[in-house]
Amino acid sequence: MEIKEGYIEWKEYKTYYRIVNPNGKKIPLCILHGGPGSTHNSYEVFDHVAFDDDRPIIMYDQLGCGLSSLEGEHKTLWRKDVWVEELEELRKQLHLEKLHLMGHSWGGMLAIIYLCDYQPQGIQSVILSSTLSSAALWKQETHRLLKLLPQVYQDAIELGEATQAYDSLEYQEATKQYMHKFVGGPWPKDAPECLTRAKKTGREAYVVAWGESEFAPSGNLRNYDYTSKLNQITCPVLLTSGADDESTPYQNKVMFEQIQSEKKWILFPRSRHMSYVEEHDDYVKELLSFLHDHE
Repeated sequence: MEIKEGYIEWKEYKTYYRIVNPNGKKIPLCILHGGPGSTHNSYEVFDHVAFDDDRPIIMYDQLGCGLSSLEGEHKTLWRKDVWVEELEELRKQLHLEKLHLMGHSWGGMLAIIYLCDYQPQGIQSVILSSTLSSAALWKQETHRLLKLLPQVYQDAIELGEATQAYDSLEYQEATKQYMHKFVGGPWPKDAPECLTRAKKTGREAYVVAWGESEFAPSGNLRNYDYTSKLNQITCPVLLTSGADDESTPYQNKVMFEQIQSEKKWILFPRSRHMSYVEEHDDYVKELLSFLHDHE
């Protein structure tokens, strides 16, 4: 199992990348992770796909997290144009002239920004996995989901947002309960190691770009709204989401209706935010079918 790891250097920064089956014969798949400020780790569940399908799969830790962490404060860096520049540098330095692009959660937002604002060449198809096209709609839908939690947790979130007491034990516990219900974890002991491995998240990147609250964006992405721009995507699109996902079926329906290129939407019935983990075999089947149709 050949895996190539390294760093691209751009400006004064270094971005960690990981290529599984670098000599695969099919068009590479590049995965953009969530956050902002998460890591590539969980996408290692796709490692076997790279070899089974003879396809290079590229994943990387975006600047500010994981193996691309930076020391000290860098608050002016955490902007969408910086992350797009990083992606373009990755493509350039790894010679990814043609590729399939997959973005999960924030990574899907980044893919949407890239496709709509930059009109890049060589994107064979895009997989938008449990993502969003509007921060305002995300806020609306996550607050609707909060009403499915016990009242004590609803009250804790409401008080935390009203007072901005995001570090209170009550707010943190309520957020954890929400995450378990609609996002992911806790993972069993026999879960793939990449899901339970300790990781260095980019807390500053998350707070500056998104905000302190999962449910009410207040960072520089708070006005993110690309719903009306989705018709500018010209490559085939696969939407994937879970029935119990914080990227709700309604949000995906809104995106699906706006996309004008060839499109498909798969709703995984037993999944939260990470359907590529929770219904992995079915997810891989749908993913490969889509990729093979658009080689």
